[in-house]
Amino acid sequence: MQGEDTLESTRYFIKGRTYPAADPGLQDALAQVYGSPERPRCLCVSGGIEMYIARHAEYIVKRMPDTGHLHHPTCPSFEPEPGMSGLGELAGVAIIEHAPDQVEVRTDFAMSRLPGKAVPRGEAVIDPAEVHAPRKRMSLRALLHFLYERGGFNRWYPAMEGRRNQGVLHKYLSEAARGVTVKGASLDERLYVPEPFRVELKDEIGERRRKKLALLLSPEDAGQYKMAIIVGEYNGSEATAFGRRIVVKHMPDVPLYIETKAWERVERSYAAILQARDADVPKKPRVMMAALVYAKREHVYQVDTVSMMLTTDQWIPLDGLHELPLIELLQREQRAFMKPMRYDARSAAGFPNVLLLDSGTVPMPLHVTSPLMEAKERSAKEKVLAGLPAAWIWMTAKSMPALPAHR
Repeated sequence: MQGEDTLESTRYFIKGRTYPAADPGLQDALAQVYGSPERPRCLCVSGGIEMYIARHAEYIVKRMPDTGHLHHPTCPSFEPEPGMSGLGELAGVAIIEHAPDQVEVRTDFAMSRLPGKAVPRGEAVIDPAEVHAPRKRMSLRALLHFLYERGGFNRWYPAMEGRRNQGVLHKYLSEAARGVTVKGASLDERLYVPEPFRVELKDEIGERRRKKLALLLSPEDAGQYKMAIIVGEYNGSEATAFGRRIVVKHMPDVPLYIETKAWERVERSYAAILQARDADVPKKPRVMMAALVYAKREHVYQVDTVSMMLTTDQWIPLDGLHELPLIELLQREQRAFMKPMRYDARSAAGFPNVLLLDSGTVPMPLHVTSPLMEAKERSAKEKVLAGLPAAWIWMTAKSMPALPAHR
């Protein structure tokens, strides 16, 4: 998870010795116990908590399933109770942890496409032989939120200041897909996150990208073609004779194409997010995009489905611009915090806008409401707040209350 190598206080207990996360000897210590019954313990709380060792290019310490809430809130392995975000509706149903490094996600979209045909929906049956209860499936937005949270980009620790960039985004979102399967496919094989673009390395970067997306040229059974997910920063679009041309930041030489009518629906659905890029604020927000793509022609990438997410200039997710002053203040004050992700919840009103992680042994929920929120969302938020008389609440039409003390 992004942040594990930036929190200097993280320590692990292995074979009678304590190792800081940045200790050069940690890799050798992990190698000694990898594959054995002995587990490292995270020392964020008294007595420590057992951890799991994964092996990729190097050994990585990860939390065991269902133990996230046992860690101290400032620990990178901390995970709040599921009800604090939209994750609660999907955990164990659409997101299934078979093992610490083996996660299955069940999506409501396919990972292959039959050119020229929509996915068959099936016909209504008057007298069915059986009736199935509906099963929760993740949308593309929920999958984007899952990767973002798994990569640690919805968290902020003071040590992250000045360390987030496209290279970090590429590394940790790509790592977040490892050990995850979707529709029987390995997600890390189907996910492409642009690496930092440099003109002098354009050819090398292009070759690596083509190699990664070469799977789009390999047909599956019954003539269906594989699809991949590109996650990157939206950087504008323009009309062409072939539909809309979408530019992804750090992929300036390779646009994505989408049908004009589909793009018009995108603009209607994500109008508030797209307009936020031009907001009158000192640090312009970013728009992150997840695009499900296929190869309409060799090396020409066509968008099948798209989802967008607003973030700060430091890639911290936002549910709206009303949250931006609070999050930027927390950064200036060098506080540790987490932004709960909505996933597929119908509304984000029931979740804290921010969880403050450094105000005690439990996270402190921070709530924000604005008179400019959509009426339905504002009403839902006000109902939640009415039942929280002691909560920290900022109504943006008024001055922001003092932040809870750092402890």
